[in-house]
Amino acid sequence: MSNLFICYPKCTTCQKAKAWLDEHGIFYDIRNIKEENPTVDELSEWIKGSGLPIKRFFNTSGVLYKELNLKEKLQSMPDTEQIKLLATDGMLVKRPILITEKSILVGFRTAEWEAALI
Repeated sequence: MSNLFICYPKCTTCQKAKAWLDEHGIFYDIRNIKEENPTVDELSEWIKGSGLPIKRFFNTSGVLYKELNLKEKLQSMPDTEQIKLLATDGMLVKRPILITEKSILVGFRTAEWEAALI
């Protein structure tokens, strides 16, 4: 299995993460999150595999997140409904996401990526 880099090409954080991967010679397949939304099954697997709370998978700084008033709504929403909501639009999902054989990284934090990949 090769690494899967899920990003939105116009996102500057995704661009930085991609440049970092390229600089470190880490190979990956790329997937545009806006063109190909993650499915409920994929998200469930990634959330479980990452060990992170579902909230970490939401793009909390995104326009759609704010328009839908999700900060309030998510507090009382069951996990299954949160995952279904994430699967409706790739713009709701925190990015980039890097899926490797050993880890699932959400968002780009250099130290975290170095610890997991180098």
